[in-house]
Amino acid sequence: MVSSTEYGSHTWELLLTVDHQYEDVPKEFKLQVTGDLHVGGLMLKLVEKIEKAQDWSDYAFWWEQKKCWLLKTHWTLDKCGVQADAKLIFTTQHKMLRLRLPNMKTVRLKVSFSSMVFRAVSDICKMLNIRRSEELSLLKQSEGTLKKKKKKDKNSKEAATEDILDLCNSSGSSGLPANPGLYSKTMTPIYDPVSGSPASSTITWFSEGSLNEQNCSILALSHPTCSPEVLAEMYQPRTLADKAKLNAGWLDSSRSLMEQGVQEEDQLLLRFKYYTFFDLNPKYDAVRINQIYEQARWAILLEEIDCTEEEMLIFAALQAQYHVSKLSLSSETQDSTCDSEVDEVEAALSNLEVTLEGGSKSNILEDITDIPKLADNLKLVRPKKLALKAIKTYWFVFRDTSVSYFKNKESALGEPIEKLNLKGCEVVPDVNVAAKKFGIKLLIPVADGMNEVYLRCDNEDQYARWMAACVLASKGRTMADSSYQPEVQKILSFLQMKNWTMCSQAASEPENVDMKPECFVSPRYTKKFKSKQLIARILEAHQNVSQMSLVEAKLRLIQAWQSLPEFGLSYYIVRFKGSKKDDVLGVSYNRLIRIDMATGDPITTWRFSNMKQWNVNWEIRQVAIEFDQNVSIAFTCLSADCKIIHEYIGGYIFLSTRSKDHNETLDEELFHKLTGGQE
Repeated sequence: MVSSTEYGSHTWELLLTVDHQYEDVPKEFKLQVTGDLHVGGLMLKLVEKIEKAQDWSDYAFWWEQKKCWLLKTHWTLDKCGVQADAKLIFTTQHKMLRLRLPNMKTVRLKVSFSSMVFRAVSDICKMLNIRRSEELSLLKQSEGTLKKKKKKDKNSKEAATEDILDLCNSSGSSGLPANPGLYSKTMTPIYDPVSGSPASSTITWFSEGSLNEQNCSILALSHPTCSPEVLAEMYQPRTLADKAKLNAGWLDSSRSLMEQGVQEEDQLLLRFKYYTFFDLNPKYDAVRINQIYEQARWAILLEEIDCTEEEMLIFAALQAQYHVSKLSLSSETQDSTCDSEVDEVEAALSNLEVTLEGGSKSNILEDITDIPKLADNLKLVRPKKLALKAIKTYWFVFRDTSVSYFKNKESALGEPIEKLNLKGCEVVPDVNVAAKKFGIKLLIPVADGMNEVYLRCDNEDQYARWMAACVLASKGRTMADSSYQPEVQKILSFLQMKNWTMCSQAASEPENVDMKPECFVSPRYTKKFKSKQLIARILEAHQNVSQMSLVEAKLRLIQAWQSLPEFGLSYYIVRFKGSKKDDVLGVSYNRLIRIDMATGDPITTWRFSNMKQWNVNWEIRQVAIEFDQNVSIAFTCLSADCKIIHEYIGGYIFLSTRSKDHNETLDEELFHKLTGGQE
């Protein structure tokens, strides 16, 4: 018996479990503690009891029942709420994690399981040499997207292990990059540490071997080979409800991995969550550009985003540019490879104005004092009942963010037949270059839903000017905005890629080309056409992009992806307050869209620019949003936790505050304030 003089009556016994690898040391220890003992003191007592000399600095207490870390070492056990029944595990904060990247390669690296996910992703991106980590996050695959793969996993477990790129040796004992080395925190060029010359996109951008040349090549270069069997076993969404499953598993950025049930050696997906690619530059972003390109490529192949047959062939041609270039290259020395990569980057920089958020500032519009206008004859198409359409030519005038139309040019001085305000509308291209069809579909918000209007243009130039004006007007901008001319050029460039001419040699000898068409187009088109037909059509489309460098082809594919109507939309199944049926909510970088689940048609659009406030009732898990003009909505999320949508809205608003002047310094506190919520 222990006398009461040795231990006061206020002491109690606490059972602690230690996560260690020593076979001669027990896993569990019982310590006599008091409520006023601070967490740091408890660590000290435990380490003294273990009697093993090692670096314990990465260890911390994990409270199993409460699912939380005890990281505030100055807090007492009483303040933490720890009592005798608490199960505390003394374990490392940094653990091994497998991440599947957008290019479908898996990397294994050491990550902080105690930091908030936002900070953990930032550390991961530094290890992988990806700037702008705030655009990415970690995604846990939902059960619905894994069912198809489970059967094959058992047989191909060993094969899958071989494809894992192990980066664990690049980290120090703390699990963080041992030396950030050449990771560019500012917009200064990145240099080869050996020669002192500007590093190519394939050479190491880290010192101390964090990413060796081979590993960097795997992350920065595309490898577009995949078999039909690989595609068949991957999850392919067929409906809007299927697409909603893709976005159900985003982790909470304000909580740690351990708090969200992630265990050591688990596999998560690292993906671009927010589709606002800020300050994208080939000179600094080889890995980042390739991973965005790969995310776009797989989204198209797996039909996560819809596109027309014409657009699919453009995407295939841009991917084939990489494939054809690789076939024409023999194995050369590393020096020449590096030189060619630098040349490609320089060419892309000189030939492209690359900021994929709306283009670089143009000097053309600098001296304009009056807001420009467009005036032209266009065809107006209004859908009627019984599938009939009324098509008539009118004189259209585009001024500010509104379109007015008149009976003819002479009557333009009087009152218009109708004036359409395009601010907040949905703009959808309706184009078939081969058929000379250049249409613009406008979905204009009205009190009871969306008013559908079609405009038909006569030619590519007219379409590009009017389409660019409509896109800007939907965002509340006019043609005086500096992004108008770059938008026109981007549309013309995309149309030019579609307007290919047949190359007789390429078309007549498709069998001479070692190409698997299923690697370049979605299964829908591999079923529709024979293999030789597809190869011929891809090579035909490829003639228009064959002169592009590899970097330029990637950037053009990203731009083309951004031009698709569904680009950047993340879908969730919701139930709006007062509604008796489920709807789909599309979340984009600048708006929310209510979509009819059965038909896929947009019902209403709400712009973030008109949003006054948003909040969550955590008791009933309901998101409530207030907009200008006394418009308010409320909904519960059925396909995911409402916190995910709350974080999406706050995240996009946070990203809209970024500026190059801030020198890439992120206001992490503001991010958590906008996205964290108060549960």
